[in-house]
Amino acid sequence: MEILDILILGSGPAALCLASELAKQNLNIKGISTKSPYEKWENTYGIWASELEEFGLASLLSHRWSKTVSYFGDGIKDKGNSPTKHYYDYGLINQEAFQNELLKTCKGIQWLNETAKLITSENKISEVICSSGLKLKARLVIDASGHKSKFVKRPFLKEVAQQAAYGIVGKFSTPPVDKDQFVLMDFRSDHLEDEELLKSPSFLYAMDLGSETYFVEETSLASYPSFSQDHLKKRLLSRLNNKGIKVVEIFHEENCLFPMNLPLPYKKQSVLGFGGAASMVHPASGYMIGSLLRRAPLLAEKLAIFLKEPNYSSLELATKGWSVLWPFELIQRHRLYQYGLRRLMSFDESRLRSFFSNFFKLSTEEWVGFLTNTLPLPKLIYVMSKMFINSPLKVKLGMLKIK
Repeated sequence: MEILDILILGSGPAALCLASELAKQNLNIKGISTKSPYEKWENTYGIWASELEEFGLASLLSHRWSKTVSYFGDGIKDKGNSPTKHYYDYGLINQEAFQNELLKTCKGIQWLNETAKLITSENKISEVICSSGLKLKARLVIDASGHKSKFVKRPFLKEVAQQAAYGIVGKFSTPPVDKDQFVLMDFRSDHLEDEELLKSPSFLYAMDLGSETYFVEETSLASYPSFSQDHLKKRLLSRLNNKGIKVVEIFHEENCLFPMNLPLPYKKQSVLGFGGAASMVHPASGYMIGSLLRRAPLLAEKLAIFLKEPNYSSLELATKGWSVLWPFELIQRHRLYQYGLRRLMSFDESRLRSFFSNFFKLSTEEWVGFLTNTLPLPKLIYVMSKMFINSPLKVKLGMLKIK
């Protein structure tokens, strides 16, 4: 039986980002997935334009906005309707172009329409048994199939916080956002009844797509238990109705639900993860595409070097891979972000609005670096300390777990 260098599980953005880099390394690779890698991705992927510019991929943006704003007032008083201007370009990835760009680089990698049922390791080699009965052997198995992976082992966490969102692409009776505008966060809450204000906060994420078409999405940053899609839909429609805006036509509905605080996987295991399976979702924002693009090249290069050692077992290869993916620096940054997320989840909507209003008073370099997870550890500690010092008293007390 053929023994592959690497077998990749999955065919979404994480799998293709890593496969496209591994394909440059002259390795014997195959992929298996329940979906074809050519099947169109459904979800929209937003990203700060600079993250794609870093890789010369800015042309993959279907839309780009310079008018980027947020609202952190209550929406009731005049000042509650004043926008916080970000002065930093945001973009929407053209899913089809991005997918095709990655597939072009993945040339030579064969994807099989299979579902992995069991993975075993024997004689330093991993064997994947598929639901169809097909057996595949590889020196290393990489699970990039998403956060629901059953093969990547991690500490158990009972209360997994989820980011949830319900969105609509369509036409409206009145524009829900200004022309050529992107709204990162609109926390105005004047459409909510007192009972709703006591529940976890949610915000509007919205954009002008041109041709009188808009994308509006009600988003819960992170909560446990998570918001239901129906609840978010009701909040979104209530928000729109409060402004006298009616949905005229729906082109696409979007439903998102994914974990924000999954524990980091154990480093000593024979399956390596990437993407959601490897807890790579950024706890401060829920974003991951930029991280996939930044971290895939080094991991691919290192794995190619490790595979040159013929005596390394699957366990040894995966353990080395985990150490590349999650070095000390990134682990410490992740812990800081996780702490911050836990505190934000305890904030009511008033305290959360106050937190974000203060957060965006940081320099552009600081808040962008924080949201993209590109600040070196010492700088991250400095920025978080600066944030705390400059925060209003009620935010300070919340960060210190004092009501």
